Amino acid sequence: MRLRTLILLTALALAGCATSAPPPAAPPAARQAPETFTRQITVSGHYLLYLPKNYDRQQEPWPLLLFLHGAGERGDDLELVKKHGPPKLIEAGRDFPFVVVSPQAPAEQWWSVPFLDALLQEVTATYRVDTDRIYVTGLSMGGFGTWDLAMAFPDRFAAIAPVCGGGNAYAVCVIKHLPTWNFHGAKDAVVPLARSQEMVDALQRCSGDVRFTIYPDAGHDAWTETYDNPALYEWLLAHRRQPRQE
Repeated sequence: MRLRTLILLTALALAGCATSAPPPAAPPAARQAPETFTRQITVSGHYLLYLPKNYDRQQEPWPLLLFLHGAGERGDDLELVKKHGPPKLIEAGRDFPFVVVSPQAPAEQWWSVPFLDALLQEVTATYRVDTDRIYVTGLSMGGFGTWDLAMAFPDRFAAIAPVCGGGNAYAVCVIKHLPTWNFHGAKDAVVPLARSQEMVDALQRCSGDVRFTIYPDAGHDAWTETYDNPALYEWLLAHRRQPRQE
């Protein structure tokens, strides 16, 4: 009897030990989890707009020329944008067969691709623009902006004409299909000629559609001769947007 009681007590004690054992540990919670957000971003800015003299009488869409100024014309005074390039020529009375859009970058800021994208969307939605004949040109900082914008939207433009700029030569083959006429002064001490040369060389290595004009006696001002030359505008107008070929 005493043995049976001992066995029973031992069994109960073991059962109590079993029920008091801690549960198995849960797997650790993940330290990173996927999330999603949506936010609307507002973009604003100001620009000069030129409409050709026959714009109101011609119902067909017009080609568009986007001009990007250099670093010295940044700020909030659009009169500065008229110092060089097509805006200067328009102010002097020259007519162009384009809608000419000349935005101004804020003081101390570089050209913003999202801003330029939004501007083009606004203008093409508001005015009669042939979206297969949109051209981009710019000088110095605007030359850099021309390369950047074209590479960000390689299927958007019909031709580009960067002046004394530069860009990411490693990525430039994305626009090898895009007709490009580049200009630079051989004696440029602000933006070295090498910045344009490396872009042109990279395009040539991937069989890009590129031509290069070097002014042997010019310094940083490669733009006056470029924009005074009617051949530039004739060359631009000879091109329409072409699909990219891989």
